[in-house]
Amino acid sequence: MGKQSKNDTCPCGGASYASCCGRFHAGAVPETAEQLMRSRYSAYVLGLSDYVHATWQASTRPVRAELAHDASCKWLGLEVRKQMTKGDAATVEFVARYKTDGRAHRLHEISRFVREDGRWFYLDGSFPERE
Repeated sequence: MGKQSKNDTCPCGGASYASCCGRFHAGAVPETAEQLMRSRYSAYVLGLSDYVHATWQASTRPVRAELAHDASCKWLGLEVRKQMTKGDAATVEFVARYKTDGRAHRLHEISRFVREDGRWFYLDGSFPERE
């Protein structure tokens, strides 16, 4: 888990892992809610549950044990559909594709983010009706 070469393509679909989400996993602070959302997706792919937990806003953050990595889940790709920022609040709509037990699935979410003391945090998400 979490093993990614600096030259590998980033799980979020960006450039190299090192120049994309890897820098955030190593401690850099995402400048936008979309960067945070992409880095959280990559953290799910790589099993970096500590990062997912740390980037969740404290008022909605689940207990650490609820974020256990599901090794049977294979993440297949991410599509960011829309992002909107207004002051210290933002939303990012995305579709993440994954496979579990041989079946393909889609996670379509509109995530809400808040910026506190210059850092973005995931607040919560809603799930639009299936298309």
